Amino acid sequence: MLDSMTRINWLAVLAATFAATLLGGVWFTVLFGKAYASILGRAHDPKTKPAPLFILGPLVCSLLTIITSAILMKALNIFSVGDAMAFGGVVGLGYLVATMANTSINPNMPRPLMYSLVSGPYFFLMSIISSLILVAIP
Repeated sequence: MLDSMTRINWLAVLAATFAATLLGGVWFTVLFGKAYASILGRAHDPKTKPAPLFILGPLVCSLLTIITSAILMKALNIFSVGDAMAFGGVVGLGYLVATMANTSINPNMPRPLMYSLVSGPYFFLMSIISSLILVAIP
């Protein structure tokens, strides 16, 4: 497994992280910004500039997730588009969506199921897209 870390293509990791960040920006502002704010019990104000934590935090988390996926994909010898899609789907649903939904189910989240319905598909797609990028840039 540790050998897999030395075989990571860091350009692919950066490209996948950029794609995940871009997708997240569009997903949580343009596509679902109003619904996302409502689910969190906030007013939707597209003109408000988010604090750096809300930009850098998800970027770092995505980077760590993508590095982990890159290591696992190398260790599992995933090199084809079909295998990358399957891997991305399994990781996306089995780890990312499940963990996100579990985290949202708490007394501090006003609408956990709606939050999961808006956020879950982002994590699922992000996992598939990043896995595809990781095999496209070997």
